[in-house]
Amino acid sequence: MYMKPFLIQLDEHTLKALNRIAAPGKRKRSDFIRQAIRNAIRQAEYHARREAYGMQPDAILDSDDWSTAEDYKL
Repeated sequence: MYMKPFLIQLDEHTLKALNRIAAPGKRKRSDFIRQAIRNAIRQAEYHARREAYGMQPDAILDSDDWSTAEDYKL
């Protein structure tokens, strides 16, 4: 998969910490940063979804009534 280059600047302390965590030979820094970005995006989307549901929760009258549901059989 083609990936576009993206330049970031880190302060010395953050770069040293990144090098400790994503040490050469174990995990590449770029892989670590990509995964961290994906996790941050996933977390932001999750919180946005929770906030949306909190603003307009499902009404009990709109929920499915499972009291008469048939038994599930394979």
